[in-house]
Amino acid sequence: MTYATLENLTERYGADMLLGITDRATPPAGGIDTVVVARALANADATINGRLGTRFVVPLAETPPEIREIAEAIAIWKLHVYKPDEKIEADYKEAMKTLEGMAAGSVVLHATTLAPVETGGTGARLTDRDRPLTAENLRGYI
Repeated sequence: MTYATLENLTERYGADMLLGITDRATPPAGGIDTVVVARALANADATINGRLGTRFVVPLAETPPEIREIAEAIAIWKLHVYKPDEKIEADYKEAMKTLEGMAAGSVVLHATTLAPVETGGTGARLTDRDRPLTAENLRGYI
């Protein structure tokens, strides 16, 4: 399960844009290349999981709307072979900034099934040798 789908990208950016940036065949095939889109969506998921994996259990069990939008922004940016327009570049940078904020805890991620990653530790541990009080090791104090 990916955080965004081809349908999400088509709804947000339009079929014409996707056709223009995914039809890389020579001569052009005249359709959206779903393999190229799937690769970009998988890369977007990996980016999201890589950032959020330090704080949350990934992949997320459900896709909150803000994660879907972030996945769309990352995927469309990755689909561009050449420099994308300013709006797509700005959306990508904002998406990455939001992901960093979520990973740091300064931006709240609204989802009901998220659980913080547990480290397994219960607190500070101290391992040291036994130090019995004897006349030998108390020499100078007695």
